Order: sequence, then C-alpha cells, then structure tokens
Amino acid sequence: MTQRKNPKLHSKKEGKAVPPVESKNGKRTEIGRGAAGGGGDAGGGSKYSMLTWFVVLALLGVWSSVAVVYFDMVDYDSVIGKLMAYDTDGDGDFDVEDAKVLLGLKEAKTWKKMSSEKTESVETKTESMVKKSDEPQIVETTEEPKTSEATTEGFESEDVDSDIQAAVPLPPLAEDNFVPDDPRESAHFYDGEEADDIDTTGALVKEPEPQETVVESGQYVTSSKITQEEELIVKSEENRSEGPAEEPKETENGKEPENSAVNQMDKLAETAKKKKPKLLNKFDKTIKAEMDAAEKLRKKGKVEEALKAFESLVQKYPQSPRARYGKAQCEDDLAEKLRSNDLLQRCINTYREAADLPDATKDLLRAAMKRRAERQQFLGRMRSSLVTLQKLVEIFPDDIALKNDLGVAHLLLGDNKGAKKVYEEVLAIAPSDGFAKVHYGFILKSENKIAESIPYLREGLESGEPGTDDGRFYFHLGDALQRIGDDSAYHWYELGHKHGHFASVWQRSLYNVKGLKAQPWWTPKETGYTDLVKMLERNWKTFRDEALAVMDQETGRFVPEEENLREKGEWGQFTLWQQGRKVGNACQGAPKTCALLERFPEATGCKRGQIKFSVMQPGTHVWPHTGPTNCRLRMHLGLVIPKHGCRIRCTNQTREWEEGKVLIFDDSFEHEVWQDANSYRLIFIVDVWHPELTPYQRQTLSPI
Repeated sequence: MTQRKNPKLHSKKEGKAVPPVESKNGKRTEIGRGAAGGGGDAGGGSKYSMLTWFVVLALLGVWSSVAVVYFDMVDYDSVIGKLMAYDTDGDGDFDVEDAKVLLGLKEAKTWKKMSSEKTESVETKTESMVKKSDEPQIVETTEEPKTSEATTEGFESEDVDSDIQAAVPLPPLAEDNFVPDDPRESAHFYDGEEADDIDTTGALVKEPEPQETVVESGQYVTSSKITQEEELIVKSEENRSEGPAEEPKETENGKEPENSAVNQMDKLAETAKKKKPKLLNKFDKTIKAEMDAAEKLRKKGKVEEALKAFESLVQKYPQSPRARYGKAQCEDDLAEKLRSNDLLQRCINTYREAADLPDATKDLLRAAMKRRAERQQFLGRMRSSLVTLQKLVEIFPDDIALKNDLGVAHLLLGDNKGAKKVYEEVLAIAPSDGFAKVHYGFILKSENKIAESIPYLREGLESGEPGTDDGRFYFHLGDALQRIGDDSAYHWYELGHKHGHFASVWQRSLYNVKGLKAQPWWTPKETGYTDLVKMLERNWKTFRDEALAVMDQETGRFVPEEENLREKGEWGQFTLWQQGRKVGNACQGAPKTCALLERFPEATGCKRGQIKFSVMQPGTHVWPHTGPTNCRLRMHLGLVIPKHGCRIRCTNQTREWEEGKVLIFDDSFEHEVWQDANSYRLIFIVDVWHPELTPYQRQTLSPI
C-alpha cells in the first residue's frame, strides 16, 4: 500500500516542480516520456480539464445571456411565482417543453394570447359548472327571504328541483285500474251545468288529459300563476346560462315594448331569485346529506329506489318534514309511472302528513298542501280539494295566487257564486291581476252579463299573465263581442288561432284530435256512412211520427235549450243517446227510432255526440257558435220544415233543410241558425264519429 501510494505522491510533486518540456521540433524530453509512462494520466487529465472548464464557462455565459435577456423582457415574479401562466403547450402544467419555448429552443405558439384564452375558457367552464352543480344538490341557505310573496314551483333553489312539481294530470287509460272518480258524483262542472249538457260551446269544463294522439288545446290549468310562472323562470335561467341576455329593444319613444315575453321572464326570474323556498328546518339540515342522496335518485328517474330511501329516512327520522315530503313526491311520481289510483291516494295522504308536522317550514307547508289539492282535483275529489285550498288561504291570507286557485276550485264545483266572491276580493286587493280578471269576466258572461264581461276578459288576456292564455277565454271574449255586434270578435279569434288554441278562425272547438280532415260541409260519400244516410232518409216519416207523438202526448220530454245559445225564441230538444249511451227510458217514447239506429255504432257509440230530436219555434235566432270537438260530424234530417224562413249557416255558406233529406256539417266550425217561418221546424240530429278516427281512438277518447 505504501509502495503504491508514495510514487503517486512523488509523481505529483514532480509534476508541480518539473512541468513537461518540449523541444522546438515538438518532441518530448525524457522527463516528459517518464511522466507519460509513470504519471501520464495525471498530466493528460490536467490538460483536458482545462478544455472542459473552458467549454463549461462558455456555456454558462450563453445561458446567462439568455436569462438576462429573458428576465429583462418578463417580470421576474411572473416567471418564478406563476409558472403556470407559461404553460405554452396547453397541457395544464409547466414542464420541459414549456422551458424549451422560454429558452428559445422551440418556437413559441403565441403563448400570451393562448394564455388569456385558456384563462377565459377555464373561468367560463368553472362558472357553468357551478351553475350546474347548484341544481342537483340540496343547499339550504340561511338567508331570510327578501320578499314576502311566497312562490312555490320551479325555484332556482338548490333543493334538487324538489320544491314543487307542476300539476300534470295523468293520462287516462282504457283499463279499469286507473280511472279517476267521476266528478259528477260530488260536483258540477265549471260552468255550473250538468255533464249531460255537452253543447256548452267552450264552457270551462275540466277535461281529462287526452290519449296518445289527442291534443286537448283547452286543458285547464288549475295552479293559476304559480306553475306557469315558475316554468317561465326556469326557461329564463336556462337562456341566461347559454349566453348573455340581449339588450331590451326600445320603441320609438324610448320605452320598452309592453307585454314583452323577455321582460316578463326577466321579472319573474328576478322575483324567484329574491325568494327561494326554505324546505329544510333546523333538524333537516343536520341530515341533509342523506336526503340529498335520496333526492338524487328521484331526479335520475330511479323512483322505486328513491321511495325506499325516503321511506327509510321517514322511519329513521319520523319528525322530518322534508323526508316525508320527499316520500310523497316519490309516491306521486310512481303513481304517474304506474298509473295507479292507490299510489295517488297514498301520496295525497303523505303530503298531508308532511304539512301536519309541527316543525314544517312555511314553504314546505305551502308546497305540500298545494300539490295535495292538485292531486285531489285530478281524482275528481273537488270538495276535498276546495277544503285543502281554503286551509291554505287561511294560513297565507296575503297570497293572491292561492286565492286565485281557490276561485278555480269553486268553479270546478259549479259554485260560480263562491268563485265570484273570491275574485272580487282579489280584484279589490290587486285590481290589475289578469288571472282574476279573465275568470271574473267568465263568471259575468255565464250570468249573461255580456257587456260587463267584455272589459274583464279583454284586459285579462291583454295582461299576458300566466294562466290567462287559455282558448276558452279567447272563445268567450269573441262570443261576447259577437253578441253585441262588435266585429273585433274575429280579431280575438285570430289571436286564439295564432296562439294555437283554435284550428282556424272558423273552427274553434277546444277538444281536438290533430290531423283530422277539416271542412264545414260534407257529402254522404265523403263520410263513408252512406248506409246510415240511406236508412235515415228511407225511414224519415217513422222518425217524424214518433217525434210528433211525443210532442203531442209528452211535451215534457222536449227540454228547453239551456246552453245560452239563443238570442231569442224557443228551442226544445228530446235526447235519445248522450255520450254513447241511451238516456234513461227515452227510447220508450220512440222505440222504432231507437231500433233502427241500434245497427249503427258510428252513431250510437259516439261518445262525443248526441242523437236527439230538435224543435224550434218561429222567431228563434241561435247565436253564432261552435261545438266542443272536431271528433264528430253532425247529421240533420228534415222532418217538418216550413217552406220559407228556416236556414243554417256554417262558416260563410248558408243552406236550408228539406223534409226527408240529410244535411251533414262539422259543427266544430262556426254555425248560426234562423227560424223566421210561421210554424215550428222539427229535425232529427244524429252525431257520428269523424270517419278518420281509428277504432282505438273511438274506444279511448273521453266522453263529451
């Protein structure tokens, strides 16, 4: 070890004392060769070490120059402290590729512009994500509402849209397992008349939801402003999330246009933001995460799983109003899915249980009771719904929308007097309330106060408030104007048509099937019912004789027309079939007539029509009017027709009856009748299904 170590030390000393010497011709001296032989590594290493250091220093100079130049261009803090801003390749971090760009070793891709664009994109995405995440989570704010007006459905609350659902009646089925209770058992219809009086020409009757191919343009919305108002709010918020709202347009005088849909939605959205429903009490906030999970299942359409989750929460926390309300909503959803009356009754009971809990918030109490009233109405339990709404109004006496709903409940019971009192109270507090105006106008018109009804109907429609854009209000306003001789009636019919309530200005029926052939007058061949027409014309004297016998012996069978269609005169009807069924023992008075008709189910089975004798005395005028549906055609067989003075107009074509001949027209088109003869006119009316209706539609369409 010492022998190896000493030569090295000796060599180093020699190297220091005697450096290598070269001659002029470049040859090394012996000392150099000896050094090369014994210590050549040391001597050579020293030489290349100097070259290496030179290269290193040169590279450091280049790097330093680049750094100096670079740092002169860019703020030092932004480089050192915010490296993410120099993510030039857009991969979300600062790496070697980004460093190459900064050092000039790789071409930069306009990194300043990309950086700003990236930042804007991230901010936009973040904002949209926040908006989306707000919707499906229950986040109960502790802030007090800023307004006193209580609204219910469709709020921009973070309660998973669980606030209040819109009232959507379940579509009726042909099966017997989901048939709503007959409202006639405990209630009259909207216009205060019995259901048998079907030629009410647009009276406000609550029509069941149509079957698949049926579009009921006149379906009544019982939730007045609330449901539709919040739908506008939701739409407004969706539009805002898609992009910036357009600047409001100005008219020539610099004011915003009145009744602007955009302005209306903005106002409704602003109202919703001020007032968010508080469905969680203090205790419910402590179990919010568990309810969020259950509600998430419901919103995803997993109703059965959600129901089990809420039932578990109710068992675990029986004092929780929110858990019980969620259970009711699941039962409600499942009732629609399975079309089950039993489930619907369960949800009605559970809504009551949620509202009855002592610590339920006011918003939850209102939501539960309001939805309960809506579902009771759907089941035909109008009186129960009225009681529920009366309790709501007692709890929230300043809530105009609830009072409007209460007025509707009275109307659905045929209690026009009670409804009138409610709307008078509403208009005393809120004289510009459009919903109250159109309903009050309708009530006045039903009382035959034609002139008085017009301003209320007109101003209510002009308000454009939710719940006013209904075909029946356009119908009754136009009808009232026609009766005072005001041609502006057709302006409102045209508006009703443009809003989708009427098929045309002439064809103004409200309960329609889309796509059916529409024309005012028909020939027997066009209907396809030539056998029926031939039978009627061949046996017209038999029908005449039986009708005259009834008129002579039992005048009580001819009931005066009670649909307020006459301007003057007398008009009586003797009905044999109504809504596809025989009327009591009516056929005993005309047995041959009934026997002949039994073979024609297109007439006797027409659930949206009638078969009846009609007698009209001289001096009678029937106002222009339309039937309720486009699903039928009407046949008139002349039995006793005076030679002059009896005529019928349908649209702009006027015709006269002939004894023993059949006229066929579509009474969903406007028609009018004059009886200016010297003696009575007697005809036989037979309604038949529209020939283009399928057998399934004829079976499943609701009666009218």
